[in-house]
Parts: sequence; C-alpha cells; structure tokens
Amino acid sequence: MAGETKTVRRPGKDARLMEWLDRYRPLTGIPDELIGPDGAPRAYWAKFLSELSQSPAREMDQRFAQATRHIRDTGVSYRIYGEATERNWPINPLPLILGQEEWDEIAAGVEQRATLMEAVLKDLYGPARLVSEGDLPAAVVTGGADFIRPMRGVTPPGGRYMHLYAVDLGRGPDGRWWVLDDRSQAPSGAGYALENRLVLSRTYPTLYNSMNVERLAPFFATFRDGLTEAASRSEPRICLLSPGPYSETYFEQAHLARYLGFLVVVGEVLVVREGLALVRTIAGLKRADVIWRRVDADFIDPLELSSASRLGVPGLLEAIRSGGVVVTNMPGSGLVESRALLGFLPALSRRLLGEDLKLPNIATWWCGQPKERALVERHIDDLAIAGAFRRPGQGLASGGPRLMADLDKTERAALLTAMRQRPMDFVGQEIVRLSTTPAWRDGAPKPSPFVLRVYAAATPDGGWKVMPGGFCRISHTPDARAVTMGEGAEAADVWVLADRPVARVTLMAGREKVHVRRIPGHLPSRAADNLYWLGRYLERAEATLRLVRGLRTSLMESESALRGAGETQAKVQGVLFAWGAIDEDTFEGPAAEAAVAAVGDPEAYGSVISLVRSARRTASSTRERLSADFWKLLVELEVRLTVTNPAPGARAEVLDRVEAALQTLSALSGLTQDNMIRGDGWRFLDMARRIERGVNTCRVARQFATEDASADDLDLLLDLADSQITYRARYLEGLALTPVRDLVMLDPFNPRSTAFQVGALKAHLGALPNLRDDGMLEEPQRLLVRIVADIEAEDAARLDSRKALMLEQRLMQLSDAIAARYFLQGSSATPTKKITGLA
Repeated sequence: MAGETKTVRRPGKDARLMEWLDRYRPLTGIPDELIGPDGAPRAYWAKFLSELSQSPAREMDQRFAQATRHIRDTGVSYRIYGEATERNWPINPLPLILGQEEWDEIAAGVEQRATLMEAVLKDLYGPARLVSEGDLPAAVVTGGADFIRPMRGVTPPGGRYMHLYAVDLGRGPDGRWWVLDDRSQAPSGAGYALENRLVLSRTYPTLYNSMNVERLAPFFATFRDGLTEAASRSEPRICLLSPGPYSETYFEQAHLARYLGFLVVVGEVLVVREGLALVRTIAGLKRADVIWRRVDADFIDPLELSSASRLGVPGLLEAIRSGGVVVTNMPGSGLVESRALLGFLPALSRRLLGEDLKLPNIATWWCGQPKERALVERHIDDLAIAGAFRRPGQGLASGGPRLMADLDKTERAALLTAMRQRPMDFVGQEIVRLSTTPAWRDGAPKPSPFVLRVYAAATPDGGWKVMPGGFCRISHTPDARAVTMGEGAEAADVWVLADRPVARVTLMAGREKVHVRRIPGHLPSRAADNLYWLGRYLERAEATLRLVRGLRTSLMESESALRGAGETQAKVQGVLFAWGAIDEDTFEGPAAEAAVAAVGDPEAYGSVISLVRSARRTASSTRERLSADFWKLLVELEVRLTVTNPAPGARAEVLDRVEAALQTLSALSGLTQDNMIRGDGWRFLDMARRIERGVNTCRVARQFATEDASADDLDLLLDLADSQITYRARYLEGLALTPVRDLVMLDPFNPRSTAFQVGALKAHLGALPNLRDDGMLEEPQRLLVRIVADIEAEDAARLDSRKALMLEQRLMQLSDAIAARYFLQGSSATPTKKITGLA
C-alpha cells in the first residue's frame, strides 16, 4: 500500500536494486506490484528495475523524452468527450509486468468469461430459457438501452455474437484479481495497447528482448482471421465503422485499420440495397462483407433504433437479418455489460458451462430484488452505488460507482430518492481498493493504482485467443476505484513474460497464402473528399506564404525607396485581404503588421496557421492513408507557425518563419510525389493541389499582369510562380508583360503555370473510374475539355484580366463537378448509374 513501510527481504544479488528502492521508499512508498507474496521483490521486477537503476538519471530523461517526441510526432492522441481538440496520448514510461504463471491464470479466466458471455447472448436473443426458467429476471435483460429487441431470434451472420471481448480487471492489495467491468459493446483500447508496445519497445529495446516479452501480433492476426472466416467470400472487404474524427478514440480506430488492412468508414459512406451493405466509392457502390462497428448499437440504424442518429446506416439491421453483412460485435451484445447482470454470473457459469468462475466479480447486488435492495440500504455507507444499466444522458442512474461519503447533502438526498423511486436502476458494489504499480513521475517511481483491460478475440475454430498483455490505465489519485482516460490518468504498456525466448512474429502471411495484386482497391468517397481538401488547404497555405514573402520583400524595397515597390506592396495586401488572411483593419495598416497577421492570426480564416490547422484536421480524418513522416511534418509545421505571445521582434522574424514553413511544405510535396503509390488517393490529393494552384495563379496574374503592370509587379509575379530562374534564362532583354504572362499562364512545360496544372488534371481524370457505360463523357471530363481547348488556343498577348478570370471560374466549376461526381455523401448523393458487377 502506498505510504506504508514494507518489510522487504534483500536478495544479495539485488543489492543495487534494494539500494535504489531504499532511496525512493521514504518519498513515495513501494508499489504493491513490486513485492511478491513472500515479501521479496518479484524476480521480473527485480531484473527490470535493476537494469533501470544502472542508467544515469540523464539517460533516463532522454529515453522518456524520446518516447514523448514519438507520440507527438506521430500524432498519437485521444479526445475527452465534449472537447474540440485532441490531446497527446499520456503514456507512462514504466510498463506493468506480469509473470507467465500469473498470466496463464488471468488468460484462462478471461477465455472462460468470453465463452460464458457468448453463451448468455445466444440464449437471451434466442430461446431465452434463462429468463423463462427463472435464472434471470426479465428486467435485468430489458431494463437498459443495450437490449436491441429487433435482434431477437436473429442468427448472427458468421455465427458469433462477439468477435472481440474485453474485461477490466483490478488487483486488490492481497494479490487477487477481480473483474470490475465487462466490455462487449465495442471494446476500445486495443489499438492504444499496440501503440504503447511500439513506444516502450523502442524505449527499452535491450530489456524488451532479453525479458522474453510476449508479442501482440499473433493476437491481431487471429482477430483478423476470425473476421475473414465469418464472411461469405474468400477475400472479403472488412470495414471499421467509426463515429468519425470527433470520436474520443479516432486515432486508435485509424491505427488499427491501417495495421490490419481494414477500411475506415462512417455511416454516411455506407448504404443498404437489396439486403446488402455497400460502400460508396469513387467507382460506385461496392459490397461491405464485414463491418466491425465502433458505434454503439442504438445508433447504428436510424430506421429501427434512434431516429436522431447521424452515425448509423439506414436499413443495416434488415441487412443483418437477411444475412447480407456480418456486423460485429453483433448489435445487442452490449447487453452483457450491464452491472445488474454481475450478481447472477456465478450461477449462470455453473449452469451454462458447468464450472465456477475463474475470475470473480466484485460483489454486486442488484436493487431490483427485495432482498438485495434491503442489504444495500442497510450497508449503503459501506458500498459504492452505481447505475445498473448503461443509459444515455447524465442522470443519477447513468453514472459510474460513487461513494455516499463523497456526496454532499443535496446529492445524497437526490440519490436516495432516485433509488426509492426506481430501485431496479441501481446496484450496490463492494469497494475494492486497487493495487499499485510503479509509475514514473517527477523523477521517481511512485505507487499508482491501475486497471488492466484484457482482450479476447474469436478464433476461426470457435475458440478464443487472449491478447498476451492488454491496455493498462494508471491513476494519479492514490485511492482511485475506477480509472478512465480523463484528467490525471495515464496509459502503460503491459509486458507478459514468457518462460522461454519468444519468436518474433508479425502479421506477414506465408507466400503461398497471398495472391499478388497491383490494384490498390476502390477508394471510398469520403477518403477521396478528405484527401482532396487536404491538398487544397496545403496548396493554399503555400500560396499565402509566397504572398507574405513577397510583401516582406516589397516592404524592404519600398524602405530602400525603389520606385513602384509601394504600389506592389498595396496590391499584395489587397490580395491577402481578399483571401481572408488579414482583416480590414490590418489591410489598412502597416505592411509589416499585415505580414505577421497573415501568417499567425488564428482568427483569420485564410491565414497560414488557420489553413494548416484545417489541413491537419482534414488529415486526421484520413490518417490511416498517410505515412508517419507526412503526419510528423504536418504537426511540425503547425507547431512552427504557432506563436502564442508574439515578441516585439516578431516582425523581423516572420520572414524566417515563412521560409522555414515553405521548406516544410516542399518536403510534404516531396513525400507525396516520391512515397505515395500512384493510386486514386494520390490522384485526388494531387488534383486538389493542381486546381488550387491553377486558381491562385489566375488570381495573382489578374493583379500583377495587367496592362499597366510595373516591373515590380512582374518581378513579384515571377517570384510567386517560382519562375524567376526560367524567365531570366530565356529572356535576356529583361521583364516584359507578354512573355511573363506566357510563362506563368500558358507554358505547358512550367510546373507552376496554369497550363501545366490543366495538363496534369487531364491525366488524372482520364485515369479515374467512369460510372457511365455508354461511352459518354462525365461532367468533370466535359468541363476539362473546354478548359484544355481554351488554354491551348490562347495567345499570351491577348490574355487579359477578363480571360484570366474566366479561366479561374472554369477551374472552380471543375472543382465543384469533381465534388459532385466523386464525393458521394449522405442521402442526397448522386445516384449510381452502374450498379452491376458488385465487387
């Protein structure tokens, strides 16, 4: 127990470890997990901490800082419900370590419990003998929102109600493990467990390998095989149904989808037709064979369940009933999460499995029974009171366990009144103090209560495989009874130590099992939409940065009294104002202030920092398709541009920030061109940049290539189009309007010209799938034909502002046509003309 003095036996070989523990014991106490039943340090903890104690404090700090940087750079994050922004994932640098013998007992208990829960679900949604024969009161089954009545009598496609089950375990100070909660609705955390392992294995590579830590890959391979086996086709399309990027655990969902090769979808991307679930892709509707849902069951079908839901798919329950799609975990499987059920599980285990529970629950009494209610009322000050069922809202019956001692008079009276009015909505639970594990804080290992979530995946042969590890949450609060990833909680990796060396296992399949293919698959409309706008935001940010650089350059030239620079400077400020990068007051103020605002004003929708943040938000919605290097550069770009308290010298520094940001954007562009496979995703990302660049080039040409343009105007236009070197190599005579217009607008060999962007767009649209089977052009292609003809027939000498505006507007029309054709979203989406040949 934290704060107590423990008698610890001192094995001679661990003298250094004991010296290390003695140093910290007066300050923090010794965590329960370190000491075994015999009073000696557990052997595995002794080895780990002994190695750790030999490292200098500076090296420890460097290791932990490296782990923190990895989390920040790769965007490992989570969101607290109700918050608009994500938080960096809070991982503690010390793992929870468990020995093989102890783990075998835990794994056997979790496997038994998963088997029991599957049997309970099969009965309650089938013959319901447990209710009819008196083993369960009907109110325990139907009292909560997790009982999905339309699923009664439905045999799950694939034969399983659950393919993934999780259980929250707590260890008491006496060493016994207790079940705190069951997770069967849509268990979360497995992806974070995977990321925790990646971080800690890099932090302690030598220890990780020498201590024979069990690998996680076999578990995920089994889970994927189980979903594949449940489908009716040999090569199924497996989708992860997400609530969307504002989900608390969206990073985890995207991380798991990328790791397992699944497709992340949201409700509006799916549609049900003729008993099949289909994914909206840029090539039309394609069949979804398996849907791994991370949306609560009562929100997955607004036709039959919550009509207010915007997260689900209309008609999905009917598709399940017809056997057209496997949805896992099956809607209604959250029923066994009910706390009201906990008190009945020991008897249910004996009836359904013929054996006692290997992992006991914390003692729970459901107040819907007179005897149990009376017991809870007699001992109410010694028990935790919790809601019996999961209920939407913030009512007294929807919260977690609470102690009466923690409530004020008003709260206590309200709770007692609610219990008298609807006793069946509450349970009383034994208060179990959690064991503590070492957590590194403030330069020392401190005892911290923890909860361990363990996962079981359904195997293709009908059994269960338990993840050798799990998701550990540790609390800053010494007497924590429940730990969630909110304020004051951290995650920790879980190391299960094998008795022998562990083989290095990955998700790689044998050569004979994999059919070689070079087609990346059909791109979902939503992914195309996100990639498209990611490209638009990044290109617009680059164009704005180039304008700011031009503003600073013209400002320096005007300070040197060069003729015409002042007029050019005013034009640049006008463009920045028109683009929303600066407000009206800044537009009318000094140019130096306009430059600072255009880069870093978070209130201006067109400022560089606003555009980069929009790009990051868009990227977070499709992060499973972006590399870690891309995400790292994007995060670095946002950090570099964020200035919380601009210093007096910020005006002088803005040019350095602009140059650094342009270099980062160039690196992002290089990653896109050199690292992304030339599939449809790359095409939409690149098409967006081409359209945005073409539009912006037309806009600046209308400002700086007019009939009365000065030499400073033309010089700045060449700088904005990054064409200074090319122009001066071609034309020794100096600046002239017509050749500048030709180079910037019409030259098909200049990668910055409008003509070059149009040529690239023609290649991209020609490679994208066509829904029409009559040989006719689709609307984006028809518009592009006109644009290509205008560009190729135009003469730079006659290319005035009116024609540049017309070309700009046609490019914007092309963008709208691309969105209408490919970004099929919601119920008003363009109907698919060709629906035959579903794949």
